Amino acid sequence: MVELDVTGTTVTVRVTGAHRFLALRDHVSFDLSQVKRLAPAPVDLRPPWVRTPGTFFPGVIAAGIFRGKGRKEFWDTRFDGRGVLIDLAGSEITRLVVDVEDVQATLRGLSSAIAA
Repeated sequence: MVELDVTGTTVTVRVTGAHRFLALRDHVSFDLSQVKRLAPAPVDLRPPWVRTPGTFFPGVIAAGIFRGKGRKEFWDTRFDGRGVLIDLAGSEITRLVVDVEDVQATLRGLSSAIAA
């Protein structure tokens, strides 16, 4: 699970607990202006096939950086319906799929920060 902090126009995604070890990363940051799309992550969505570095057990957990053709994605999800999908443009990372405590509250908070 992650915590999202919005400071000014910067969003910092902080990885918590043992997931820091599994994802081999403790945070990811991006600017609100880089957000192309926000949505609940579909439970059946899967990461690109190249894991660099990270952890992946199909249907159980995806944590870390995953690469595909022209994509670099950060995932920290247990595929249990609490995931948020964030597509980015103009950032090193092109997509984030992360689990949060409350999906709808997170989407509302990010949407209102973008609109401000």
